[in-house]
This record gives sequence, structure tokens and C-alpha cells, in this order.
Amino acid sequence: MVQFEGKSVYKGIVLGKVVVLKNHDDQVRRRKITDADAEIAAVESALEEAKGQLQKLYDKALKEVGESNAAIFEVHQMMLEDEDYIESIQSMIRTEMVNASYAVAVTGDNFSEMFASMDDDYMKARAADVKDISNRLVRILEGEGESSLSDMEPSIIIADDLSPSETVQMDKEKILAFVTVHGSTNSHTAILARMMNIPALIGVPMDLEQIHSGMTAVVDGFAGQVTFEPDEALCAETQKRIDEEKEKLRLLEDLKGKDNVTKDGRTVQLYANIGSVGDVGYVLENDAGGIGLFRSEFLYLGRDSFPSEEEQFTAYKQVAQTMAGKKVIIRTLDIGADKQADYFNLGKEDNPALGYRAIRICLKQPDIFKTQLRALFRATMFGNISIMYPMITAVEEVEEIFSIVKEVQAEMDAAGIPYKYPEQGIMIETPAAVMISDELAELVDFFSIGTNDLTQYTLAVDRQNARLDDFYRPHHKAILRMIRMVVDNAHKHGKWAGICGELGADQELTEEFLRMGVDELSVAPSAVLRIRQAVRMMDLSSAD
Repeated sequence: MVQFEGKSVYKGIVLGKVVVLKNHDDQVRRRKITDADAEIAAVESALEEAKGQLQKLYDKALKEVGESNAAIFEVHQMMLEDEDYIESIQSMIRTEMVNASYAVAVTGDNFSEMFASMDDDYMKARAADVKDISNRLVRILEGEGESSLSDMEPSIIIADDLSPSETVQMDKEKILAFVTVHGSTNSHTAILARMMNIPALIGVPMDLEQIHSGMTAVVDGFAGQVTFEPDEALCAETQKRIDEEKEKLRLLEDLKGKDNVTKDGRTVQLYANIGSVGDVGYVLENDAGGIGLFRSEFLYLGRDSFPSEEEQFTAYKQVAQTMAGKKVIIRTLDIGADKQADYFNLGKEDNPALGYRAIRICLKQPDIFKTQLRALFRATMFGNISIMYPMITAVEEVEEIFSIVKEVQAEMDAAGIPYKYPEQGIMIETPAAVMISDELAELVDFFSIGTNDLTQYTLAVDRQNARLDDFYRPHHKAILRMIRMVVDNAHKHGKWAGICGELGADQELTEEFLRMGVDELSVAPSAVLRIRQAVRMMDLSSAD
């Protein structure tokens, strides 16, 4: 019995067989060749086959995880056409007279290391993409064909890290848990785990050479532990806990259709946060009252040009129609150097969290903003859409936003384009916005508090820096006092205030938020029923 600890990105507990996914690097052998042209022709053939495979993966991902998450496979197809990458492979074959698969593997390593050493976070992320497409080409050249991940039995997936290609190929019904050596809380694996409600651990210091497919393991997302070859006592204890969790889930299912109301009659709205059209199914499956945060920036990522007004309109319309009259709050573009799209030409910034991002881009480049606003206003005819503006720090910014909104309205009126005037609010995620929330409340219809950014800006802690995890304290008194101040100022002006950051799903604070008067909590779809259960068990009639 061997046990390791890691960082849990989704809680839960499972017992099952292991499938170990290992890199293909050690399977590529260097061979001397006599016909370079034949090897280069093999590479060209493999490139075409890989593009076909990626198109199939894109089509599959589009159905399962939505357009924004599927876009990575379009990026991979474009990378397969990169001239520098292809010329490097061809040059190695000709100058060193080595086999195609070896040249691809080495080139993939070289390019991956080059990207990984860059300062820019977006370019660093391309390192994994290069490895992914290179491994795909090697498999084709070595005659291995496509991975059979879709054919596996229900299993715990163990890997160094998981690429989008690997996760999309899996039959989601057969994944018990994810455990990886590397990865981040914002990785594709972590996002998928939260969407699928399965336990996942990252940063587990295990040696994959010592772990084999077919071994038995316990993954405990509550304790952040994975145990290989557990003894009978642990297996029995785990099975008991699994049964208890199943009963809890069954009881949660019984809460569907019930009100989010405390024992003493206080009601709170429970909405869901999503990042793509494809995520709407999770909202409905978990019985959320609406969408409290639709991250529209995902329409801009994984592509090489701005999404057109029609593309955006189609996405917003589809979400609004699917939600059938339930509130859909769409956040306008929140992108920056940390979520970079090359065609924005944002450049490198030393501190992107404090840089040219979100509403600042929209106000400095109003043509981008107007295109999104027109699409949003057109979509209001098909459902209950509200618009939310991020990263506000000043009254003047809100006034400038509404000036641009009026221009868009005038243009649409002149063109005879129908729309409904939507509810419009702002995100409170900077200390500046908190301190002037009394003035901001006079201008907007609602506040939504983004606790992730509010915490990092208030505590001066980069929330992406793992070394600072001990200093990132979202329960800090300063944060809670700020939330109370924002809610009070909203209510003084007859406006509602919600929370759409990670704290919204923190059950240690649910009662405190309700006592503060928070009107709405927007959380990951998988957390909706748990929060509903907590709310219905509360009695706020006792003294605060």
C-alpha cells in the first residue's frame, strides 16, 4: 500500500482499477535511413492523417464540451501547418539521415522546450500543444493508430498530465477519477473534473514507472490523497464512504425543483457560472435558477481573428433560448495578457492582472465593444438576458460604457433592428469599486462580486502563483467587510447584489452571506444542489 498527497481540484471518493497513460517519447528509436525523400513523404502523409483525426476530435468536443473548449483542436490543426515546425523536421531527416518518427519526436521536444522557456504565459501553454501534436504524428508514423481510450473499462486515469486530445477521446461515463503529476487548477483536466462531478488530484509526486495499469487505487478528493494497492481495511472503509456519498447525491437529486429558501423564509437565487454554450446542459441538469456568469471571452480564444457579430449573436441567442426565460447574465469581454489571443496584439505585460484587460480594452477599442454589444442586444429578443461589465474602477468608466451603449442603440434603431433594453450591471472585483459602490449603485441595475480578483487585489497576492497559496486568504476579514459594504450600498439604492466568484460555493460562508443580505450566489453547476441543501437547513431568525 503506497499513498501520495496532491492538490484536490474536485472532491469525492472512488475505488477502482487504474489506467496509466504514459508519454510515447521513450518508444521512439533513432534509425539510420537511406531514402530521405521517402521519410519526408511519410511525414506529409502523417500530417494529413493527423488533421483528419483532429477534425473528428473537434466535432466530438463540439457536441460534448462546447465550441470554446473544442477550439483547441482547431489550434492544433493550424500548428500542424506551421512552416518552422515542418521545415525543422524535414531538415533533421535530410541532414542527419534519421527516420521520420525520431525527427518528429526531437523537433517536438525542441519546440516544446522553446515555448516553455518563454516569459509569456500564453506561449508557455503552447508547449503542451506542441508535444500533443508531435506525439500524434509519432503514433501515426509508428503505425499505432488512434488511442483506444474510448474503449476502456471504468477506470481511474493516472498520467503525468492530460492533454485536451486525451480527455476528449475518453468515454466520460467510464472515468472514475483523474490523478496527475502536473497540471493546474485551471487546466482542461480540472475543468472537466468539475463539470463531470468526479474527484481529481493534481501535483501528485508519484513515479509513473512504479505504477501499472490494472492496479487498484483509492482516490480521496476530500483528503487530497491517492492510495495504490490499498489493504482490505481501507477498501472496506472506502466502499462505506462511497455508499454514503451516493446516498447524499440521491438526497440532493430530491432537491430538484425545490425553492432556495431558509427555514425562516429567506430566499436566495442560485445561478450557475459557465464558459460556453455547451455548458448549458450542466446548468439544466443541476437545476440552477439561471446563469449568473456566462464568460463571453471564450468566444475569442483559440482562434486567429475576432468573432463576428453573427457568431456572437448565435451563441448568445442559443443560450437564451435554451434557458427558456430564466435569467442569463453575460459578462462582456474579459481578456488580457493572461488569457491572450494573438490577434488582439496585446503584447507581453509584466503584470497582466493589473494591465490592459477587460473593460479597458473595450473602452480603448470601442469597435470591438460595439460588435459585442450589438450581438448581445439582438439576442435579448430570444430570452431573459442581462449584461455585466467587468473590471470597473471608476464612475467615469460606467458613464463611458453607457455612452457607447446609447450609440449602439441609436445605430440599431436607425437600422430597424429589434431589441429589448436589458438589465445592466457591473462586476465588483477591485477595492476601488467597493469603496465607491454607493455611487456606482446609482448608475447600474445590479452588482456581481467577483471574489477571486477582489481577493488578489485586496491582499496583493497573485492567485496564479502556487508559492503564495498560504497567503491567499479569501476568508480574510477585509474581504468579508467589503462584501457587506457592497451589498449594503446596493440595497440602499434598491439594487440587488450577488457573488459569482469561488466564494459563492464556499459552504463555510453561505450563512454569513445570507445574513449580509446577498441576493444571489452563482456557482459551478455541480455546486448548485449542495448550496440549496445548505440554505434549506438554515434558520436565520436567531440573532446575528
